[in-house]
Amino acid sequence: MNPGNLQKDPLAGKLLFAFFFLSILAFFVPKADAQDPLPALRYDTHDTLIQGHKKLHLFSGDEQIDLIDVGGWLFDKKFFPRVDTSGKKTGKFHVSVLPSVEYTLQTGFAAALNVNVAFYTSNHKEANISSIVGVAKYTEKNQILIPIAGNIWTNNNRYNIQSDWRYEKFPQTTYGLGQYTTDQDGYTIDYSYLRFYQTILKTIFPDFYLGVGYDFDYFWNIREVNPPPNDSTDFQKYGLSPQSVSAGMTFSVQYDTRRNSINPRKGYFANIIYRPNFTFLGSDANWQSLLLDFRKYIYLPDRSTNVLAFWSYNWLTVGGKPPYLNLPITAGDTYNNLGRGYIQARFRGSNLLYLETEYRFRITSNGLVGGVVFLNGQAFNTPDNSRFEIISPGWGAGIRIKLNKFSNTNLALDYGFGAHGSRGLFANLGEVF
Repeated sequence: MNPGNLQKDPLAGKLLFAFFFLSILAFFVPKADAQDPLPALRYDTHDTLIQGHKKLHLFSGDEQIDLIDVGGWLFDKKFFPRVDTSGKKTGKFHVSVLPSVEYTLQTGFAAALNVNVAFYTSNHKEANISSIVGVAKYTEKNQILIPIAGNIWTNNNRYNIQSDWRYEKFPQTTYGLGQYTTDQDGYTIDYSYLRFYQTILKTIFPDFYLGVGYDFDYFWNIREVNPPPNDSTDFQKYGLSPQSVSAGMTFSVQYDTRRNSINPRKGYFANIIYRPNFTFLGSDANWQSLLLDFRKYIYLPDRSTNVLAFWSYNWLTVGGKPPYLNLPITAGDTYNNLGRGYIQARFRGSNLLYLETEYRFRITSNGLVGGVVFLNGQAFNTPDNSRFEIISPGWGAGIRIKLNKFSNTNLALDYGFGAHGSRGLFANLGEVF
């Protein structure tokens, strides 16, 4: 069925309410805290790796291995899995580097260099792992993407420093506003983009943080490429200009019981961010947004290493009129993971409600290979009012390859499906959420 021909259904509102009520229920319903079945990582005080006593088995055995172990084994069949032997965490950097050739819906074929650095700043048993993720990518669509995201914890988790910096030269397909659009509505907008988001959060009591930050977005050389003839586009109606600047403070409340955000095993995460943009800070206009991000992870079954994860991501405009390119979009989150099954920016609007659930399971007992199945749904308000009338579902499955067992970093490859024939391959360094 063509989404442009869908009739407004009063049942859709009821289904949407039930859909997102379950997301909040899943987050807040208490769960007995099973003991973590994964052994604590141990670190060598001299920053060296000690070979284990068990022979490496690629697809069996309990000795944990990763791609680095596999590489060593390929060159030396007597290679033993690497093991850390000290309780010290600090002073050690776990670096994952992955050159890749990939294909995604929004980029086509692309050459990329992915880097993930994980480390601890404290030896405390409840210390959170810090990470820095960087990518340099060039695509067949002449896109250049250089994002750098940091999540750094200071000693004893006193402060959390969050960074999201990026440069993009990014011709992108846009389909207009709302969800009553078809693939045939798509055309290209070209622009350059500079982002500087910086936040610092302070621990108020264990796992609870308050923060303040500054967000800056600068788009320039904005132009439409081959827009539909003989009709004004949603971009033109909304307000097309060759450049836009948005700048504002952010105020955050966060609750986080995860210890490893790269690959969470259990715990809760809640983040509420209010962003007022002001002309006196350099913004073209005054407007405000509110972000509500909730996540929950549980072992299923208990005492296994399989994880059932929930993610509710709600991005709302609460005042003013954001620039078109600052509006909520599919895959518009920090790591561009929201809405697997659809191309980035497939849907756009002033308000977004989103829910995803994913089941993560081991395929090999040594942790080298795992799998996931996932289901998500996204809803944007219609352009002429604040009503939510459609849920666009996405679903699929994927494979996980252990890239670094000490930081628990996986290479994630997923194939996702969406409504009306949408489908594609989605790659990530680390878990999707």
